[in-house]
Amino acid sequence: MKLLLAEDQTMVRTALASLLRLESDYQVDEAVDGAQAKALLEQNHYDILLTDIEMPHMTGLELLRWAKQHQPHLLTVVITTFNRSGYIKRAIAEGVNGFLLKDAPIEVLVESLLNIQNGQQVISNELLLQALDDQDPLTDKERKALRLAGEGLSTAAIAEALFIAEGTARNYLSEAMSKLHAHNRTEAARIAHQKGWL
Repeated sequence: MKLLLAEDQTMVRTALASLLRLESDYQVDEAVDGAQAKALLEQNHYDILLTDIEMPHMTGLELLRWAKQHQPHLLTVVITTFNRSGYIKRAIAEGVNGFLLKDAPIEVLVESLLNIQNGQQVISNELLLQALDDQDPLTDKERKALRLAGEGLSTAAIAEALFIAEGTARNYLSEAMSKLHAHNRTEAARIAHQKGWL
């Protein structure tokens, strides 16, 4: 079985790849970010994609979406330190086969990968319950405006980017701040990002 590991933190990636090679029969290739993982997926056949979420150039969630569209046979597993309900929900929506935390023992990871190969979806009950309990209150338009605000854009620039009136952009940001009980749009963007909603 060929496995592609996409992880931007060098020490984590090399340690995890070494452990997988020692504890399993997987042939493991490594990618330093989502863009390199996509390129490797286009050039080679893999059975499993094991990816982090937060990576430069292409996030793990963007990589999952691309993989499910272009290589539907590929088993996809997220491994992350971020136990964020928004990430879990988005990964499930993209059809992920597994969602695991990096602090799990290597034996649990290998067993989970075997279960996934046998057709099971592996997401811990704790993660699922948290995802169900922590509902995203933002609309798609509020989320887009907040994402741009988090990047430091002014209200006028947000309005221009979303092709809406400046007053409408201000309303989206105000609604998002209210829903998240934030004092300002920067705080609202930070809260939404921490929960994995952006």
